[in-house]
Amino acid sequence: MAREITGFSNPLVKRVRSLREKKYRKAEGLFLAEGLRILTEAREEGVLPEMLFHAGATHSLALELIDAIEAAGGDVIVTTPDILSKISGKDNAQALVGVYRDRLTPLAALDRDRADIWIVAQSLRDPGNLGTILRTGDAVGAGGLILIDDCVDPFSVESVRASMGALFTQSITQARWEDFIPWLRGGAGQLIGTSLKATQDYQEPAYQSPSFLLVGNEAQGLPADYEAQCDLLVKMPMRGKADSLNAAVATAVMAYELLNQKRRDIMIRSS
Repeated sequence: MAREITGFSNPLVKRVRSLREKKYRKAEGLFLAEGLRILTEAREEGVLPEMLFHAGATHSLALELIDAIEAAGGDVIVTTPDILSKISGKDNAQALVGVYRDRLTPLAALDRDRADIWIVAQSLRDPGNLGTILRTGDAVGAGGLILIDDCVDPFSVESVRASMGALFTQSITQARWEDFIPWLRGGAGQLIGTSLKATQDYQEPAYQSPSFLLVGNEAQGLPADYEAQCDLLVKMPMRGKADSLNAAVATAVMAYELLNQKRRDIMIRSS
């Protein structure tokens, strides 16, 4: 049964609002997701929030979501648009805000054989780039995103918004480089780095499966010692004055090259 909260000073409102800060997300293992589209995407993946705040939801999908949460023993709270804005930090808050358990997958628990493509991001700083990379991973059928070293929090409100629901379709793993490399070399997998110093065009190699696409920091790119441990280093042609692409755009270009090669291989084998 839904309950109603209308006071800004309510302890639960304060607690949920605190999840906008990383230290509280980490302490509680919870994060926020907003909007009917993202919450519906999560439900389609079998993921329901532990708590749902709404301001009198009437959309049929929202009502179905509310029923599913209550049936699963979750907490549904009816509140005001002003309190939703306070929780989300947006003046024009979405009509629904969900509180979810974090979705980190330990490196040792990853099944590398369940996908041909994996995306690995090192020291990524921009939440918009992280969310867009998650969307790209979803689009190409990647297994997930492995975040190396000190990356932006994938469960920040900004990252979750930018992912447009892909946060719930992709596994997310965090690891240090010194732990990732032994894990990678402990099984099948080709590590592919993008670098301005590479001499090989990104469409030249025949990529293997599973492919681990390594993307570097937006400003510095990949450290030299990380590049040295890649099986392949490739670059994309730059015909204009710009010397590089945005990290998320470069990831998308490379991910689709990997996908297209694997599609061609399937068509050749079936012909």
